[in-house]
Amino acid sequence: MTSLDKPTTDTEDIAAAAQDARAVTEAALFEAFGGMRGMIETVMPGLLFVTVYTINNDLHLSAIGAIGVSLLLVVVRLAMRDTVKHAFSGVFGVAFGVVFAMMTGNAKDFYLPGMLYTLGLALAYIITTLAGFPLLGLMLGPVFKENLSWRTRNPGRKKAYAKASYAWGLILLAKSAILFPLYWWGDTTQFGWVLVALKIPPFLLAVWLTWVFLVKAPPPIDVFAEMEAQEKAEEERKAAAARTPWS
Repeated sequence: MTSLDKPTTDTEDIAAAAQDARAVTEAALFEAFGGMRGMIETVMPGLLFVTVYTINNDLHLSAIGAIGVSLLLVVVRLAMRDTVKHAFSGVFGVAFGVVFAMMTGNAKDFYLPGMLYTLGLALAYIITTLAGFPLLGLMLGPVFKENLSWRTRNPGRKKAYAKASYAWGLILLAKSAILFPLYWWGDTTQFGWVLVALKIPPFLLAVWLTWVFLVKAPPPIDVFAEMEAQEKAEEERKAAAARTPWS
């Protein structure tokens, strides 16, 4: 190998490492946020609710349709032996919305629990980041097998988690700033369609920004691999001690 070959090799190694970081980050975000199917499961109940209500203004029929499609999504997950956490969270969210709407008789209240959850989540992202525990790091740390190592041993990743958490918080606050005035003063049907339209774009923007920040951050420290290595080293030490004759 000549001296001219080495820079090319180093560049290729850097490019390969960057590609690996992108792949790992994409896989982790896909697992954490549910991917395309998770987005569909998030949108479908509200979409069916507002569609039925737009057609006939029947709160009960709209509620039955939303609950029915949520349960159907869970059944599909179970039949495919896939994780059901996103589908179940959708069922609970729809159930709370139905209860609120039925109690008040106002179809707009079907969306109120989800709106309050969005606002609370936005505040949680910002407050936890200000406290030094970015919520996104708490959520994604186990997915990346780094747990909380990013807080004390990987300041670059902590900074990335802080940026991403602020992004999520501000995006969700902006969404809340649009929806709450419409909830109070807007037409029920129009409000429902605006809410459905705002389901996916803010989510995709937040996920994309998270990907951008994490791809540029230092790689995660695999604490599980470290623990396994320590356990293996301890077992080898004990085995070596057992083979050593008594002096």
